Amino acid sequence: MSILIGADIVPTKSNYELFENADVNSLIGSELVDVLAGADFRIFNLEVPLADASTPIEKGGHNMIAPTATVAGVKAIGADLLTLCNNHILDQGSEGLGSTISCLDDMGISHVGVGANLEAAREPFFFTQNGRRFGVYACAEHEYSIAGPDAAGANPFDPLESLDHIEEAKRECDYLIVLYHGGKEHYRYPSPNLQHACRRFVDKGADLVVCQHSHCVGCEERYRDAVIVYGQGNFLFDLCNNEYWDSSVLVRISDDLEIDYLPLVRRGNGVRLAEGEEARSILDGLSQRSREIQREGFVESHFRSFAKRATGYYFLEFTGRPLSMFVFRVFNKLSKQHLMENYAFSRHYRGRHWKAVRNYIECETHRELILSALIEDDE
Repeated sequence: MSILIGADIVPTKSNYELFENADVNSLIGSELVDVLAGADFRIFNLEVPLADASTPIEKGGHNMIAPTATVAGVKAIGADLLTLCNNHILDQGSEGLGSTISCLDDMGISHVGVGANLEAAREPFFFTQNGRRFGVYACAEHEYSIAGPDAAGANPFDPLESLDHIEEAKRECDYLIVLYHGGKEHYRYPSPNLQHACRRFVDKGADLVVCQHSHCVGCEERYRDAVIVYGQGNFLFDLCNNEYWDSSVLVRISDDLEIDYLPLVRRGNGVRLAEGEEARSILDGLSQRSREIQREGFVESHFRSFAKRATGYYFLEFTGRPLSMFVFRVFNKLSKQHLMENYAFSRHYRGRHWKAVRNYIECETHRELILSALIEDDE
């Protein structure tokens, strides 16, 4: 038995035609075609609405879309199950989500993690292999795509609800996979909160937790009798050219329920099975980071260091000055990201002001009040 879990699939303009023609040998190479064909079940994250009409929602960031005809390539890659539970699946509103679901249904590709409302979005997916019943539960952090009581979208991670959902799903299967769409982009380690949440997933019954969304290969944690994967990179998403987007791993569950990894590398507008030194480098990096997070206090201290370098962008956004943000982005790009890394918000938020800002973000009641007001303003 072999179950493969890949991360983000996003057809882009550079390879629309290859997807539409189901040219998988050009997209992923013959070796990877054979690996996927030899698996018993294949799971990926489709992080783009498939739609032919643009109906973008208002949001911060890019509204993604891919033609419905590109579903032919997704099918040819061998996707048996797609999680749609991510921060881009509502980029084209409920119309785009509906179009995506129709495309997948027509192709006989199953999906999980979205629905016409919260109750439907939370439903797990079950399948059977080699006499074992497997379950897949998908949830996502709150970013633009979340379902509401009467609104279509993705299943949100809710610490007051999701842990119960996982416990319930585990009662219905022998082996439970949790796909969590969250974590910080381009950060190869878990944050303290992410690690705590993923461990609680295991406490409630998850046998394997895979965190997607970071666009980079992260690390692995063996916790109790389960495995947690903090980031596996993209599967096929030709957008950025950098060290994070150039490699990824497939997560493989074998017949004895052991977990191992198949390293992948980008080649042009596609992806290939990594070999030789490239493969060793990807797997060695994953192993090294996995050892590092075992050290007492490493996750907390490393994340604090990262946060000090990365918070300038957020606090400029909080000022509500679009021109300042534009100038910041231009100079940050020219400086090869050094401006962002050296912009310390503490220079601008000092003393009582800094304490107040922190309290408004940290306190549950203040945060709920502010978010409620922002939602009302948005409406």
